[in-house]
Amino acid sequence: MAAPQDASRRAILYALLANFGIALAKSWAAWFTGSGSMLAEAIHSYADTGNQVLLFLGLVQSRRPADQEHPLGYGKLSYFWAFIVAIMLFSIGGLFSIYEGVHKLQSPEPLNQAWVGLVVLGLAILLEGSALFGVLREIRGIRRGRGFRSWLRSTRNAELLVVLGEDVAALTGLLLAMGFLGWAAWSGEPHWDALGSIAIGMVLIVVSIFVAIRIRGLIVGKSADPLLRELIDGMISADPVIEELLNTITLQMGPRIMLAAKIRMRPGLSIEEAVTHINRLEARIKSELPQVGWCFIEPDVSD
Repeated sequence: MAAPQDASRRAILYALLANFGIALAKSWAAWFTGSGSMLAEAIHSYADTGNQVLLFLGLVQSRRPADQEHPLGYGKLSYFWAFIVAIMLFSIGGLFSIYEGVHKLQSPEPLNQAWVGLVVLGLAILLEGSALFGVLREIRGIRRGRGFRSWLRSTRNAELLVVLGEDVAALTGLLLAMGFLGWAAWSGEPHWDALGSIAIGMVLIVVSIFVAIRIRGLIVGKSADPLLRELIDGMISADPVIEELLNTITLQMGPRIMLAAKIRMRPGLSIEEAVTHINRLEARIKSELPQVGWCFIEPDVSD
């Protein structure tokens, strides 16, 4: 449990530092050059900086201990804040960029020393690329041998998923901004810069929708990671006192999961022996798989 949360914390920190520095540089370049693409990128970076703060807030709040009102803890708060981040990426990032691009198309303004913006964008690409590399490194550390696509389809780590989406969108946006701004400077047609702002907005909207769809499943309630489910089923089925594993249900609750299992035990056990054995099994599962925060195992004869 600690490793994924540590990975999320480091990834958020990488993105926060990179985005804030990039946002300041872009703001100055947008003011100096009058570039709509640069302004859209500056707003995007400020939005990303705020998003990292919200993700970190969700990470902290998700670790609050369970209480009477929330017996399964506050783990799902991380999903709530991740969904808010997706909304902000859509609205503040995507829609504002498109609005700014349309405004520049209707009222084009000549660019002032566009090379300054291109230099800032080049530096921003290096910083954003380093942040993306850091996120990918953290993801590689928790993939457990799976391919990247497999991890992307099955991950329950909302923070890493959002930071990855933001960094990919940011890097794509920077490359688009550089391309459109460079073409506008070379051709002398400022409307290319405005089109760049619109293209950046479309990228942000696509990424925000992807992130929102993935987070929606976690908010509604998803089972544990498939690899973890296999480990749980294997541990229970391998127990010599258990004749058959009838059913298991897992529910991801932020960084931890809830496990409920129904088993058929070997005939002839007394109630005391069955209870003692189940308690030991639950303790062993939680000890060997610390992601399991709650474990409820019920003996039965059928599912």
